[in-house]
Amino acid sequence: MDSKMHLQPWWLLPISLLLQLSNLKNWANAAPQVPCYFIFGDSLSDSGNNNNLKTLAKVNYRPYGIDFPKGPTGRFSNGRNVQDAIVELLGFEEYMPPFAKSERKNILQGVNYASGASGILDETGSLMGARVPMSIQIRNHKTIIARIRKILRNDSSTEKLLRQCIYSIQIGSNDFVNNYFKPNFYNSSHGYSVSEFATMLVRQFAHQIKDLYKTGARIFALFGLGQLGCTPNAIATHGTNGSLCVTKLNDAAFLFNQRLIPLVMALNSKLTDAKFTYLNYSPMKVAQLSLESPCCKTGAGGNRELCIHYSKPCSNRKQYAFWDGVHPTDASNVLIAKNLYGTRSFSDARPFNIRSLARKSSDDQQRQIWVEVLVN
Repeated sequence: MDSKMHLQPWWLLPISLLLQLSNLKNWANAAPQVPCYFIFGDSLSDSGNNNNLKTLAKVNYRPYGIDFPKGPTGRFSNGRNVQDAIVELLGFEEYMPPFAKSERKNILQGVNYASGASGILDETGSLMGARVPMSIQIRNHKTIIARIRKILRNDSSTEKLLRQCIYSIQIGSNDFVNNYFKPNFYNSSHGYSVSEFATMLVRQFAHQIKDLYKTGARIFALFGLGQLGCTPNAIATHGTNGSLCVTKLNDAAFLFNQRLIPLVMALNSKLTDAKFTYLNYSPMKVAQLSLESPCCKTGAGGNRELCIHYSKPCSNRKQYAFWDGVHPTDASNVLIAKNLYGTRSFSDARPFNIRSLARKSSDDQQRQIWVEVLVN
């Protein structure tokens, strides 16, 4: 740019530039708050990617979806999962389609790659049958990027779009519940202490995050693990020895989170053109909802934590935190999403809540438009 260049009064600017600035103002006030939202994870986020897989971890049957407009879609809930609720808060009119049903017309605003029983490690959840681990979810995202390039017909336009999307990743629970703490089926606990295993998991997760970064991702919402030992299924399976929850499972989740938080801070420090935040996911914080038992009758699935096919669930579903033995109700997911979206608590979101993360996307997009205006 010419060092002598100076800003002109607005009435001397060309019409084309005035139109761009006018569009910028309109864009800033428009919904959604980010142009796209990509979802990676396990059954807490899955919206139907397991429906056609040979797996015990699928829920495309009643009573799942009993409170969802489209009925049973493969969501592990009576209604929305937490990602659906976040998508609504961000102003999207449609939920992100599962990768298994992604089409040309519906991928530009995001895709959901999450798969029930999946984990950071490829072998996690294999006891349940087929699933899509994190490494394959990333590969599927690269497939979507190739499709986006064809739609936009421009590599630079694709790059600009991807830089403004939020990449939401909620995974790791199964690496403990359906791997480490099943010593009769997996060797993990024979080769690692729980602390060493948590370290190894987060190290592998860091490689996966950096792989996404290399594809163009720049805005990341990374979910910590909830209190794994406080789910109805965990309590029924392991017992509590007089405690409220299963201590060894909660300790494992704590160790994972204590390694994930420094990773988020390190990534923000090293990858300065990107934004990362840690989100404290905890259905247990929804204190006004009943935590004692699930809303539906359980007995299906590999761990017998899923609702029995076509069983009759509780009628007062808005009063329950857990829908089945592991997964939150629609009411719980909405409350969790609202907290993570707008919380001011550093223990729940650091350094950004989701609303602030979306603003980072907006700031980056406006900055990019200004650069293009001045350069061109």
